[in-house]
Amino acid sequence: MPVYRFDPLQDPRWPEFLERHPSASMFHSRGWLDALRRTYGYEPIAYTTSPPRGELANGLVFCRITSWLTGRRLVSLPFSDHTEPLTNGEDELPYFLDFLEQDRRRENWKYIEIRPLRKTVQRSGGFEKSTSFYFHRIDLRPTIEVLFRSFHKDCVQRKIRRAEREGLVYEEGRSEALLTKFYQLLLLTCRRKQLPPQPLAWFRHLISCMGDSLTIHVCSKDDRPVASVLTLGFKGSLVYKYGCSDPRVRNLGGTHLLLWRAIHEAKRCGRHEFDLGRSDLNTPGLVIFKDRWGATRSVIDYLRCSASPIPDARPGWSARIEEQFCARVPDRFLIAAGKMLYRHFG
Repeated sequence: MPVYRFDPLQDPRWPEFLERHPSASMFHSRGWLDALRRTYGYEPIAYTTSPPRGELANGLVFCRITSWLTGRRLVSLPFSDHTEPLTNGEDELPYFLDFLEQDRRRENWKYIEIRPLRKTVQRSGGFEKSTSFYFHRIDLRPTIEVLFRSFHKDCVQRKIRRAEREGLVYEEGRSEALLTKFYQLLLLTCRRKQLPPQPLAWFRHLISCMGDSLTIHVCSKDDRPVASVLTLGFKGSLVYKYGCSDPRVRNLGGTHLLLWRAIHEAKRCGRHEFDLGRSDLNTPGLVIFKDRWGATRSVIDYLRCSASPIPDARPGWSARIEEQFCARVPDRFLIAAGKMLYRHFG
């Protein structure tokens, strides 16, 4: 059975296929792929067993990354929490993985990585677990009242009520003014986490490519932004992709109010799931925060087919030096570091 390659940004079959396939997500969409291409120069490519003139029956989408720093590799997909292989039945995926292992050897890729949600994806074709994350999602099918009662009484319900009493001003949209407020808060959050922010161009391209499926939510107190989240909608799912806040006024409950408003909007649009995204296993505070929203927690295992043994994921001395750098440098240098580095680490 031959495997064909095609460009999902150009092939007219791809959008229609995503509408049909039950496991398709926002990360498979043309908007997400185009934003990756415009910002970082990654080249999208998809694999299928369907012939060029036939209707797509399956598809695995990747980005080709060429970096002098981190090597040539194939990733499904960069900066994406998960990218489910869009196959049918349990027999198709091992066939694709065997083909990809051969392709890695032919093309001399450093590695190929997939990020499936399904635990039924077993190791095959030389693919082994590279890293793991927690994944949270909220079932939005219950009524809004039932959802509210499922939240932690002290850490979520009271925070939402506190934010409402504080009279926080809520805004949503995709304007440059809202993006500026979001990015200012993102800088504060990245500095607290000792990481450089993704470049502003990434978010501008997301707004341009994702259209009205993207929403920036901001709440302010006395004209001062205190929290912001960025969500992306696709079919029945709403994805909480980015969140940031001013730590000096975290007690106001701004992030809680924004997520509650996003849940209301998702319910109004008929969405059945709120995807809270992945969390590092070593970030217990973030994991507990998501647990308290009544979310279901699972584990995502990323799988990698590599030319060499998968390195130990524990941070070393270089990571500690980077953290000290990010904690001390002025904003302009932190932003410049993000522009320079992120394209190498998708």
